[in-house]
Amino acid sequence: MNLITIVGARPQFIKAAAVSAALTSTAGVSERLLHTGQHFDDNMSDVFFRELGIPLPTWNLGLGGGSHGAMTGAQLAGSEQVLIDERPDAVLLYGDTNSTLAGALAAAKLNIPVAHVEAGLRSFNRRMPEEINRVLTDHVSHWLFAPTESAVANLQREGVDAARVHQVGDVMYDAALQFSALARARAVRHPVFAALARRPFVLATVHRAENTDEPERLRVIVDALVELARETDVVWPLHPRTRKVLAQRGAVLGSTASLHCVEPLGYLDMLEMEQAAALVVTDSGGVQKETFFFGRPCVTLRDETEWVELVAAGWNRLARPTSVAALMAAFHAALGSVGEPVRPYGNGDAAQRIARVLTERPA
Repeated sequence: MNLITIVGARPQFIKAAAVSAALTSTAGVSERLLHTGQHFDDNMSDVFFRELGIPLPTWNLGLGGGSHGAMTGAQLAGSEQVLIDERPDAVLLYGDTNSTLAGALAAAKLNIPVAHVEAGLRSFNRRMPEEINRVLTDHVSHWLFAPTESAVANLQREGVDAARVHQVGDVMYDAALQFSALARARAVRHPVFAALARRPFVLATVHRAENTDEPERLRVIVDALVELARETDVVWPLHPRTRKVLAQRGAVLGSTASLHCVEPLGYLDMLEMEQAAALVVTDSGGVQKETFFFGRPCVTLRDETEWVELVAAGWNRLARPTSVAALMAAFHAALGSVGEPVRPYGNGDAAQRIARVLTERPA
């Protein structure tokens, strides 16, 4: 099988690290990577290839930035040309970014079978660009690799052919198991660890458009994190989008004695922070799961989540950023809490399962 994997954003690099390793050890499979360039700077892209041993991309389109339509359209055209030139046997995609949808449409229109990792996730909020991307990608895919039972049920309700759906577990669990020990064993760590001096801290990440593009929601989040930092240390790696929006609104955040605003973290630094944090506050889907993998409580700054099983089990709390008081109440309730002993994401062998399906059940 001649396979092209299309990636473009930080979470996809992490998933590709696990699956590419499994594909490399699978006889008869040749994989090459196409990087759309959706995340393009060192902290959001290059560092992941260095740290995780991912094969360097054969193609880098350099197509990041701009509106959703402009970005997706440019990535669609760029991906299509590579696929026309190469004519792979299949295209492998991850998650729900603009790169995912662009690759899916390019492949489907060329009658190249699509494999979608993280199929079936639903927030049921069509205002989210990610929801549109994941639904459309699922419905043009030949192999749908679902991480959970709820994802399989979502696809069944939508009438997707059951023969194309494979519940394999979550490849991010594979990656967390593989790289968490490596993160702890490093001799050189992020400088913020020295600043914390082993004190308890909260780790925060904010990047989704539903928060960054809504002034009142972002104001509430910032004010709540500043308030929380009066009680405990808060480490906040600032996503480029979030930093840009804050600067445009005249709010330039810098580190204080207890609010540590830093550049985006590499994957190993992020894993180490998640393992050590007393609480994680995020709007990221991947961070919600990684926090659970390490037995830490999570507050998700959204109205809904695709990872519903973590809310049901008590590991995650949804906190809509309507007021500082509401967020602070959620933070205080989550600190020190423990959820039920559940295992919804498989046994850490999702990547091997994906490689096996691709080779044993060709299109």
